[in-house]
Amino acid sequence: MVAERVPGLPIDVVGPVRAEVFVVTHDGVQARLTGPDGPHAWHIETANAEHPLDLVRAMATSTMSDVLLVHSTSWRWDRQAVVLTFLVVVEPSIIGPMRSTPIVRSDLARSTAHEAPADIGSNQILEHALRHLAWLAKEDPVVAETLSEAWITELSTYVPSPFRQIE
Repeated sequence: MVAERVPGLPIDVVGPVRAEVFVVTHDGVQARLTGPDGPHAWHIETANAEHPLDLVRAMATSTMSDVLLVHSTSWRWDRQAVVLTFLVVVEPSIIGPMRSTPIVRSDLARSTAHEAPADIGSNQILEHALRHLAWLAKEDPVVAETLSEAWITELSTYVPSPFRQIE
């Protein structure tokens, strides 16, 4: 397979690009994982001509109301595809028709100095994404102004982490 330049992406990608979307909200008491198909990651395959962020934003806003924030938090190689992980933060009013579950803290997947982790669970990916969001809440004024006080308080319990590759 020949590497193709995907418009808008600064890298050459060989193979498909998938978006893995975690929809999260805060009900004022706790952070919750939710989504159009329940409380787990939503997987979307992108077409080469689409920018993954544009696709995730369009699908999230057309499927759910009250989308506050869409942000890519990491990437990895999994099952012959580049997987871009996104957090979509929604207002708690969205929970009504969708199933949700409290977010449970998890240890991060750890790699060696030269190899990716042997196994990465979805809870570890979500943990990494929320640590990234915690970092953004401190460093990015737009994110800090967008998130509710309940989110800011919740994220203060996470060790802020900037983007790191998880493969």
